[in-house]
Amino acid sequence: MNTIKLKKKLEEFFLEDLGELDISSSTIFGEAARGEAVIVAKEDGIFSGASIIEAGYSLFQSDLLVNVKKLDGDILKKGDIIAEIEGPVSVILSGERVILNLMQRMSGIATLTNQAINLLKSDSTRICDTRKTSPGLRMFEKYAVRCGGGFNHRFGLYDGVMIKDNHIAFAGSIYNAVKEVRNKTGHMVKIEVEIETEEQLLEAIEAKADVIMFDNRTPEEVARFVKLTPKQIITEASGGIGFHNLADYRNTNVDYISLGMLTHSYKSLDISLNVK
Repeated sequence: MNTIKLKKKLEEFFLEDLGELDISSSTIFGEAARGEAVIVAKEDGIFSGASIIEAGYSLFQSDLLVNVKKLDGDILKKGDIIAEIEGPVSVILSGERVILNLMQRMSGIATLTNQAINLLKSDSTRICDTRKTSPGLRMFEKYAVRCGGGFNHRFGLYDGVMIKDNHIAFAGSIYNAVKEVRNKTGHMVKIEVEIETEEQLLEAIEAKADVIMFDNRTPEEVARFVKLTPKQIITEASGGIGFHNLADYRNTNVDYISLGMLTHSYKSLDISLNVK
């Protein structure tokens, strides 16, 4: 993750939580009391968020010692120590909740992504995310997908063109929509077209789309559409795909399967900060 952007986000989150000060910790312990704590995994999963601990506590500008013992993408077992912290008690406790919230969320996403990859069991198809992320948390959630072994789709409306059904309806046709984009963007911008029918697929191929996404298609339809698509065009399947049917797409030879569930239907991994 971009360190500058990460710290700005964390500053925003800490300001929201702390306000003027942590009344509980500052009144009980003051600035002199020191202590030690550990961050511990309370269930199995995939870890994501090492930089959250380091960058988060560094913002307090105290003589806090942080020893992160796990790397992003590491397998966690229940009871594993993720990090050791030593320093002012008030600082340890004031930063606890924000840091844990982010790590739990990110590790949950990384774990779910890894489970999806293991369920698909494909050497030719990659699992990727979508833009169905929590506002303000996209950089964290998409990074967590990568920690789990997945890949990122576009980060926003600014870094790739995706021509969907409403774009096509307003433009009059896939060909018209692609032509307008080609005339107004540079060669570094990829164009993806969402299709549902074979007729639309052939039109997208004729329009020379860079990526074609098969929307809400069955495994049989995806496999047939992949065979009709020239090799130089990247293929993607999305919509209606979850753990209940993901394995059915194993032999379709589609390049990517995008899953919105990775960032909107995950369960946070249970992680705690305990006094050592």
